[in-house]
Amino acid sequence: MNDSRLTYPQSTQAKRARSLVESLQERLVESMERIGETFDDPGFRPIRWLRDEGRHGGGRRFATELSPLFNRASVNVSTVHYDDVPDKPLASATALSAIIHPAHPQAPSMHTHISFTELRDDHSYWRIMADLNPSIENRAHKKRFDAMLEDAAGQHFEEGQAQGERYFYIPALDRHRGVSHFYLERFSLGSCDENRRFAQDFGQAVIDEYAAIVDDALDSADEPTDELKQKQLAYHTLYFLQVLTLDRGTTSGLLVHDQNDVGILASLPAYIDRALLESWIDDVPAPQDKLVENLLEVLPDEHPCRVSDEDRAELAVVARQHYRAHPEAKKLLARGDVVPPTVDNHGGKS
Repeated sequence: MNDSRLTYPQSTQAKRARSLVESLQERLVESMERIGETFDDPGFRPIRWLRDEGRHGGGRRFATELSPLFNRASVNVSTVHYDDVPDKPLASATALSAIIHPAHPQAPSMHTHISFTELRDDHSYWRIMADLNPSIENRAHKKRFDAMLEDAAGQHFEEGQAQGERYFYIPALDRHRGVSHFYLERFSLGSCDENRRFAQDFGQAVIDEYAAIVDDALDSADEPTDELKQKQLAYHTLYFLQVLTLDRGTTSGLLVHDQNDVGILASLPAYIDRALLESWIDDVPAPQDKLVENLLEVLPDEHPCRVSDEDRAELAVVARQHYRAHPEAKKLLARGDVVPPTVDNHGGKS
């Protein structure tokens, strides 16, 4: 999967951040594939994408879907830089973004995002997120994930938990996307080495605990019933709603460029309940209600409703057009204590 066109940022800190997130990517993929061996799961396939034909970076994600172990899973590392465009506020951004949706309803989904942002004025910071998202709640798993977050984050746990609870709340449904949430925006301890060490230790703890939870869930799980499958489908529909009408990171990614649309929407589950999504339109505030209507127009009219790669590409176009036509809708997007100026950071003359 080597591509000679792909270029990387040249600063020392960006190189170190890339090494860190690539090591976490490898750790997560290996842990999931180890579990998958029990199910004869074929594992992940690598997919490369390029930003401006590689001139400004790109990334590689490991992806799989509709396999014995996974509904859909994506573990993406991206590195975008503007070493040749000095007037842009952003020097580089390096990120791990991962979402795992297991096929079995009793195995919880998990999302984590760990990224390093380096601005042209030499200011740099990290974004650190992790959340546990079960279709079928399991109090023991939530307790374990919360305890891991508290141990990994130390004195930053309460701040990260509070921001996570705020970010992953869905006002229209008066509930959260998951059961355990953590989010630190523009995080910095002052020392570059301390920041990297915190990010690495946190990421490793999330990956290892999640793998242990999935192992535990599958060891004790019975053959999924129709009732459990329907609960999973309903939860995946809620996940779909949150990502496309509230998630600021997803929206920013779609607005910055259109060269990795399927990868950016890799967090969407493989199937949703179309009728359930439609039933929420009246609960969603304007103009996001119109967005949901437009999203439904490009989805197949079937039950369950398949969300394929082709559908994700069309959904990305719909979302991008919506936010450009309704910039005020960005005020409704999820946020922690700080709103990151992601789109503005990519500004400047191209």
